[in-house]
Amino acid sequence: MGTGEPGGGAGVVTGELLELAGVLTDVLAAYDLGPAPVPVLVNISENMTYRIDDVAGNRRWALRLHRPGYHDAAEIVAELAWVAALRAEGVVATPPVVANRFGSVVTTVRSGDAIRHAVLFEWVDGVSPELGDTAGLISSFGLLGDIAGRMHDHAARWSRPAGFSRFAWSWHATLGPGARWGSWRAGVAAVLPGEAERVVTMLEPAAAEVERGLAAYGRGSDRFGLIHADMRLANLLVARPAMPRVPGLVGEIPAADRAVAGRSGAVIHVIDFDDCGFGWYLYDLAAALSFIEHSPALPALVAAWLEAYRAHRPLGPADLAVVPTLVLLRRLLLVAWLGTHPHSDAVPDAAAYARDTAALADRYLARTLLPDLAHHSRP
Repeated sequence: MGTGEPGGGAGVVTGELLELAGVLTDVLAAYDLGPAPVPVLVNISENMTYRIDDVAGNRRWALRLHRPGYHDAAEIVAELAWVAALRAEGVVATPPVVANRFGSVVTTVRSGDAIRHAVLFEWVDGVSPELGDTAGLISSFGLLGDIAGRMHDHAARWSRPAGFSRFAWSWHATLGPGARWGSWRAGVAAVLPGEAERVVTMLEPAAAEVERGLAAYGRGSDRFGLIHADMRLANLLVARPAMPRVPGLVGEIPAADRAVAGRSGAVIHVIDFDDCGFGWYLYDLAAALSFIEHSPALPALVAAWLEAYRAHRPLGPADLAVVPTLVLLRRLLLVAWLGTHPHSDAVPDAAAYARDTAALADRYLARTLLPDLAHHSRP
């Protein structure tokens, strides 16, 4: 997961932070940030995110320092090309990228034997929507569905630049032999060392059914394309035009942002495209449900997302039928992620999350996970 993921574990990586001090100095030197830019660590997850303050110049930026090995420079450039296109065409507001002194949107430095890439963004004021009460959460899922629909519509018609390169969230790369976040079975073993065999045995039939369901659904161009892949409330930043701002750091709201402001006047920036790639469009719905798949409000959340999404893209019976499969796919993928991120505070109890996944899988196999989804179908 990207830098929008709740981080935690700063104590675990203190040594790494100290080792990166020189890397950070080299990265900052590649930009025009004033005589003494001050980095402040904001988040630790797949990547590290820093707030960079130019106190003398009263300026501010966000710096994303990539972890080694997840993306090469070409893949990051491709991500930023989509981010820029979405912004330029008024689809959604995204933080503008700042080029370095050499005109590149990606800065690359060496850390020991590892290559580190970094990207600098203009600072965006705002806060992520809180989960809040059920009514507020349902409303927020309508917002997520609307944004996803606009982004997918753009992705389907966008002429990608030459050399555009992003990975695919296919079965092979999620729960298959090439799983990007590791084996879900190993994830269970890591968070449930005393119960792993029992829980894995419970989950195996559901994982096999997910694979069959995705193969049957297929990867036609109407259902598989460029997606955000981590479209959660945590990856939205909401700010109203009248929201108090740091004096001098942000002036008038840019036209590209005003164009996608909601009727309430709120400007909503979509952030953290680090996981964007090719996948099933409705995977973005499953991603929105990350860590709350077992919520009693699940049917209402899904309905709100789909209702808003359909204002932009049609959905047929096959699309609705695959939603439970994608929800469980994402859930198993998160179990794998938790197993390789023991420092994460994404869930209060990773062991309970794995146990609840088994219960969710039983509902999936019994076709009771989202039993009324077909009722939402319409021409």
